[in-house]
Amino acid sequence: MSPGAPGKRPAAILFDLDGTLIDSAPDLAGACNDMRRERGLAPVEYAKLRAMVGSGARGMVGAGFGIAPGDETYLALRDEFLRRYEQRMTQETRVFADVTPLLGRLGEERIAWGIVTNKATRFAAPLIAALGLAEVAGTLVCGDTTPHSKPHPEPLLEAARRLGVAPEACVYVGDDKRDVEAGRAAGMRTIVAAWGYLGAGDPPTAWAADALIASPDELLALFDWRA
Repeated sequence: MSPGAPGKRPAAILFDLDGTLIDSAPDLAGACNDMRRERGLAPVEYAKLRAMVGSGARGMVGAGFGIAPGDETYLALRDEFLRRYEQRMTQETRVFADVTPLLGRLGEERIAWGIVTNKATRFAAPLIAALGLAEVAGTLVCGDTTPHSKPHPEPLLEAARRLGVAPEACVYVGDDKRDVEAGRAAGMRTIVAAWGYLGAGDPPTAWAADALIASPDELLALFDWRA
């Protein structure tokens, strides 16, 4: 599947949230650096924290304090981070500018779309409501909606069930290797959102996705919209 060879029109498109639909890094990094400032520490460089957004609280605490799960102080720092993030998570977070017209086009084409994120419902539901996505998304499946989170395929399969669409008729768009792993395991076509956070592991070209796009508007060129 490539812009030069459009693939079959999907029945539904599912999106990851952070780094794919929304740029939440400023508030996630801000919560981490708020913790450091309170402790008299210099802020961590934004670019370093941005790269760890896909790892959630674990990544933020790790990048900010060099602490990993299992360390004595990890749980207290993680819980403090989550409290601080919840208090400020809509201050600087925005929908990526090029995502808005894409979602509008999907509506025009009557293509169902939904969100599948590892973010807990506690954060994801009020966040997408504040950003105006809750009223247009066909479904929201969070990290605690099913017994599993990505890279397990169950959240994606649950989203397909909610939309009434067969998994093989869905496309999943995300910015992390586990998004591709989850999508492939669910039998969906997978697309890497290269404008996202991408993590610190293997480059996205090594994730075995069906396509990699540099901006949201490239998504439309991947499919035959006349079908």
